[in-house]
Amino acid sequence: MFDGKSIAAIMNKVRRERPLVHHLTNYVTMADCAAVTVSVGALPVMAQAEEEVEEMVSAAHAAVINTGTLSPERAKAMGLMGIKARKQGIPVVFDPVGAGATAYRTGEIMSLLRKIEPPIIKGNRAEIAFLAGMGDVEIRGIEALSSSKDGDPLEGAKRLRDILGFATVVVVTGPVDVVYDGKRTARIFNGHLLLPLVVGSGCMAASVTAAFAAVEQDYFVAATSALAALGMAAEIAAKTVDNKLLGPAAFKNQWLDTLYFLSEEELTGVKIQN
Repeated sequence: MFDGKSIAAIMNKVRRERPLVHHLTNYVTMADCAAVTVSVGALPVMAQAEEEVEEMVSAAHAAVINTGTLSPERAKAMGLMGIKARKQGIPVVFDPVGAGATAYRTGEIMSLLRKIEPPIIKGNRAEIAFLAGMGDVEIRGIEALSSSKDGDPLEGAKRLRDILGFATVVVVTGPVDVVYDGKRTARIFNGHLLLPLVVGSGCMAASVTAAFAAVEQDYFVAATSALAALGMAAEIAAKTVDNKLLGPAAFKNQWLDTLYFLSEEELTGVKIQN
């Protein structure tokens, strides 16, 4: 179902059509989300005020909602933006950053999920496990750390989908990424050990997923293809600089540039299990 040719076709469509992706996202990683959106060929916009989010998302082709830097004002804006996008058929990628860190944050995230009913939910293994009521998840600040009790990430995706009760594609990022839509499952084995050390790599994955969803109506295919492309670019980036110690900062820049130039031939290395 997935190969380099099919993934490249979606990426090339993004590059041709240059969809606008509206972000209401984490202040900490906003610039990186804009950069990765450009690297994949789409256009970013970062309007934050509740007075304009509905109008801005109406002009977009996809949207990202990220709860990393949450406040009552931003939660209200997220709700307005998400509902407007849903009414207009604009795909929303919802990133529940820091789920479980505080009672307030968790309550707002669950409220927003039920209010917006986003077609794609993307979180790390621990965030999804916490929202699904699984295991003993360790939270440090807004960092959700996996524990040995989290279980199979696919089980977390299934349980969260059942709890929410609406059709959505659940994406669980980790050493092996998992995508589940209620019937289909994909596991993506591409990536690199430096990725978790890049601040905002998860936020950036949401941006690329949204860009792919802007041009691919099958959101399961869009999400799986986006994560495979990001993982493949990471593998190539780590091998690109010879005889040089590559740390997280240099790796991030190389990753973005690799993504910008990523070709169909390079995408033949994707490792996806259905």
